[in-house]
Amino acid sequence: MSVLNVAGMTNHFAHVVRGSGPGLLLAHGGGGSVEGNFGAILDDLARTHTVVGPDYPGSGATPRATGPLDLDSVADELVAIAVDAGLERFAILGYSLGTGVAVRIATRHPERVTGLILTAGFTKPDNRLLLAVDIWRELLDGDRRLLAKFLTFAATGERHLNSLTPAELEAAIDGLAGYIPVGSPEHVGLVAGVDTRAELAGISVPALVIATTQDGLAPPAHSRELAAGIPGAELIEIEAGHGIGVEARDEWLAAIQKFLHASVREGTN
Repeated sequence: MSVLNVAGMTNHFAHVVRGSGPGLLLAHGGGGSVEGNFGAILDDLARTHTVVGPDYPGSGATPRATGPLDLDSVADELVAIAVDAGLERFAILGYSLGTGVAVRIATRHPERVTGLILTAGFTKPDNRLLLAVDIWRELLDGDRRLLAKFLTFAATGERHLNSLTPAELEAAIDGLAGYIPVGSPEHVGLVAGVDTRAELAGISVPALVIATTQDGLAPPAHSRELAAGIPGAELIEIEAGHGIGVEARDEWLAAIQKFLHASVREGTN
């Protein structure tokens, strides 16, 4: 067990290890968790891969940090968890904030990484995302249900949002309000500080960037910037909001599986 270089944390983040086969490391989003962000596809991924999914401090069973989170330290910790789980090399599936974590892992540990799948991500928050982060941070100190309404408004795709009945919408808001991890303040602080723009050109592994075209938190322009910056990266666009696992689960899974299958066939996994 390694000792973390994250403020107030010792030992590893809590994590799941599922399945067998080539390695796949999960990097979840800010204010999310492995179950919350990847739960809809975790069983399917574990049918073909050894999936390692750590929860950041304050998510899942990982205790909350006592200070700010640092992208380098979080990236290093995820690698340490994967290696201790028996994965010498692995692809990384990053979602939202997890795309920044994934890129930083590829920069700091290139010998470990066989491929990147970056979903609903960004290289650096623009003013729109920074405003969302500020509102998010302030509402964490107050009305959690109002925060859930804001996130539902900002993150849900128009098609999915308008398909909900009033009762379904209220249930979704209540569910989100009850889900918000205690580590969210540190997570959103980490989101605000991400800047991986200078690292992209040095990535040499296969990369798939998945843009969520109805996303009000991380609009597709962010994913297009990611794809344009990574040499040879493939970009696909899926009609969904930020919650792609709910709104376009099957299409998302199919894109991931196609990329991972190609990587195995080409001997990169």
